[in-house]
Amino acid sequence: MPNRLLINLSFLLTRPTGTTTYALNLLPYLQKLHPILLVAENIPGYDCYSVPRGQTAEQGAIGHFHRLLWIQIQLPKIYQQLKSQVLFCPLPEAPLSDECSSVVMFHDLIPLRFPKRFSPITLYQRYYVPQVLRQAQHIICNSQATADDIIGFYQIPASKITPIPLAHDHTHFCYLNLPTRNYFLYIGRQDPYKNLQRLISAFTALPNNSDYELWLAGPTDARYTPLLQAQVEELGITHQVKFLNYIDYQELPIIINGAIALVFPSLWEGFGFPVLEAMACGTPVITSNLSSLPEVAGDAAILINPYKTAEITEAMHLIATDAQLRSHLLTQGIARANLFSWENTGNATVEVLSRYL
Repeated sequence: MPNRLLINLSFLLTRPTGTTTYALNLLPYLQKLHPILLVAENIPGYDCYSVPRGQTAEQGAIGHFHRLLWIQIQLPKIYQQLKSQVLFCPLPEAPLSDECSSVVMFHDLIPLRFPKRFSPITLYQRYYVPQVLRQAQHIICNSQATADDIIGFYQIPASKITPIPLAHDHTHFCYLNLPTRNYFLYIGRQDPYKNLQRLISAFTALPNNSDYELWLAGPTDARYTPLLQAQVEELGITHQVKFLNYIDYQELPIIINGAIALVFPSLWEGFGFPVLEAMACGTPVITSNLSSLPEVAGDAAILINPYKTAEITEAMHLIATDAQLRSHLLTQGIARANLFSWENTGNATVEVLSRYL
């Protein structure tokens, strides 16, 4: 019997971020479909087909370019060679070929909501992605907010889209009953749409702000980090703001559990892993009242208008000074996080893929 399902994992990173985390957590549930994984490094327990290395974001724009070229030229040949019926792509990338039937995952339209002039990723979403989505048999996405964006930006019919919420590793991100320390925590990249300039200003405006620290966890970026560091220096809070760079996956639960709160005032998110992971750890969450973030947080977080710095400050002050509120958010956050599981995500994905096998 031919292996009918191919899964394109040529984009996997050695230091996982959102899309890699999504794909790897999904795999155990897709195993019942007996897929072949297109992957640079074999994954034990799976049928793997070796693809070229060096085609990821870790190689920068050239890595993306090599992967997209390989997808258009080589992937259709592999699809035919393996007598496949459907190709599942955990990114919105697939051959623009009638010979390949595809189901793709779409994460967000941030490059179009916050376009950067001459940015390859903006061009990618403006010209390549809509062709992939129109040709795909079906589109999976991570939230209703993202589904609405696909419909609004690309005029794709809603009947072709299935929102499937993501999840967290409940054995890893959990309540550890650690003492709360004196820092507020942000986790993520430092792109402008992440709203860190307002977060730093909001932290500076805290009453008795010298009693607290702000920890920014996530990879530093030569384009944006120096601007944030200059802002911190100008405000005279260099000893209170820590740029932690990328945090190892094993260390994340400890850092999250020790925080006064996770503050995640992003201007837009397709899903928002840090919010879910912090709630699972029982850490109070302050996050934005727009995009997918209310879908994730529900009533288990303080929702703020991310464009209003004073609202961020007020929420931080409230959590720092109100032990009863912290206790309430701890309980509500854990209960909310328990509604999300990779089993639910995986089974819903299997249901969609099975339609095309």
